[in-house]
Amino acid sequence: MTQLTWDPEDYERNSAQQQRWARDLLAQLHLRGDEELLDVGCGDGKVTAEIASLLPHGKVVGIDLSPAMVARANELHASRHPNLRFEVGDAACLPFDREFSVVFSNAVLHWIKDHRPVLAGVARSLRRDGRVLLQMGGRGNAAEMVSAIDEVIAQPLWSGYFVDFPFPYGFYGPEEYKVWLEEASLALRRVELLAKDMVHAGRESLAGWLRTTWLPYLQRVPVELRHELLAAILDAYLAAHPLDESGNAHVAMQRLEVEADKRSEPEPPGIPQPFTAGT
Repeated sequence: MTQLTWDPEDYERNSAQQQRWARDLLAQLHLRGDEELLDVGCGDGKVTAEIASLLPHGKVVGIDLSPAMVARANELHASRHPNLRFEVGDAACLPFDREFSVVFSNAVLHWIKDHRPVLAGVARSLRRDGRVLLQMGGRGNAAEMVSAIDEVIAQPLWSGYFVDFPFPYGFYGPEEYKVWLEEASLALRRVELLAKDMVHAGRESLAGWLRTTWLPYLQRVPVELRHELLAAILDAYLAAHPLDESGNAHVAMQRLEVEADKRSEPEPPGIPQPFTAGT
């Protein structure tokens, strides 16, 4: 798939729902305040910065594949949190070795088709008895939106741009994750699909979410045609799922939540290196 181009400021304006769900997820960690946490897929860093505020005696590292997102995160948040740093990094090739007590990820891993190297890297990044908490789009996520998009891109005006276009997301269920966690030597605590109602304040809010999170489709067509494609998708979706009486749009989501622990193993000899913000 072609490398996606992210607009951090546009994403920041249209990701409030992801931030709310991240806060709900963070509450499940019951942080003490001294943990060392890795946020996989930190985006513009606003959730990662909230985590840093919860860990005054710990450290937080946020990684993201997008240099633009990491630059925006550093611009907005790094200077205000001495226990926080951001790095450009690939979730499928995590470079860390026993550096963290917690690995966290929200609304990210469905962007990756093969989750097995991700989980192997997560396990490698954790110290003994470390914890994992992940949430991502799961099996059946946004199925009605996917159906509307498929309807539109099958039309003659658009179909030529989508020849040999693979489905770009990895939406999985508990069955796959039980196997993959075992392979990565991560002990399962909980894995489940959760139905969530994503609410957008009208057509324009829904358009902002589509524009900033369904990039594989929009960036498949020339820049001058993207607004037209977006409008066609909105028309198709809202024809089948009209705004409610309050003018809100709803999208039925399926989120996969995963809790696991790193299985106990002997720690390697040596003294851990101290964390230095900004390195």
